[in-house]
Amino acid sequence: MLRISALDTYYGHQQILRNVSLEVNDGELVTLIGANGNGKSTLLMAISGMIKKCFGTIEFRGTRIDGLTTKAIVRLGIIQVPQGRLLFPDMTILENLELGTRGVTDFTSKSMKQSLEEVFGLFKILYSRRKQKAGTLSGGEQQMLAIARGLMGRPRLLMLDEPSFGLSPVMIEEVGRVLEGLHETGLSILLVEQNAYLALELADRGYVMESGAIVASGKACELAESKVVKTAYLGI
Repeated sequence: MLRISALDTYYGHQQILRNVSLEVNDGELVTLIGANGNGKSTLLMAISGMIKKCFGTIEFRGTRIDGLTTKAIVRLGIIQVPQGRLLFPDMTILENLELGTRGVTDFTSKSMKQSLEEVFGLFKILYSRRKQKAGTLSGGEQQMLAIARGLMGRPRLLMLDEPSFGLSPVMIEEVGRVLEGLHETGLSILLVEQNAYLALELADRGYVMESGAIVASGKACELAESKVVKTAYLGI
C-alpha cells in the first residue's frame, strides 16, 4: 500500500532523514519506534506532503505521491493523527469530528452520519459528551477524540504520531485496545511510537529509527527479541 524508497529530507541545509526505505502492506499495522528527535515525525510529515525538500520516492497504491499537496494526499485516503492532538479546544467534540471530513471528496450528509455512528460506537464517552468543548476533556479523552477525528475521513491508511504520549497507564492501555480493534477491521496503520512495549505488542512489523536512518526492521516479535531493541528501548 505504501512504499518509501531512499528518502532524504531537509530543513533548510540540515538533513533530517537519511536514505529511509519503509513499506506498509494492505491491512498491516506497521510501527516505527525510536527516541525523540530522530526523525519519526518528519517521516510522517513527508508522507503527508508537509515537507517539500525531499529526495527519493513515496508511492501509495502504486502511484507516486511525493510532490503532491497535502490536500491531494488526504483525498487519496492518507490521514494523519498528529502528535499533541492539535484539537480546536473552544469547539465541541461534535464540531471537531465534523472537521475531520474537510477535504475528503464525495462526503455527503449520509456518509457524515454513518462516520459519526461508527466513531461514537468506538468511543462511547465522546457521544455522551458530544456537545462539550474539546478543551475541557482529559488528556486521554482528547487523544480518543483526535483518533476519532482521523477516522471520520474514512482513511485507507491511518498514520498516528505518538498516540500514547503523556497518557496515564490506564489510557495507554485504552489506546492500545482501540488500535488493536482498528487493525482487526483490516485498516492499514502506520504507528510512530516511543513506547516500544506498546508498539511491538500491536504491530505486525516494525522499523527502528536512529539519527534519521532505519537501523533495524523485521517482524514485531523478532524486533522485540533483538539486542538493539532490548537494550535501547525495552531496558533489558
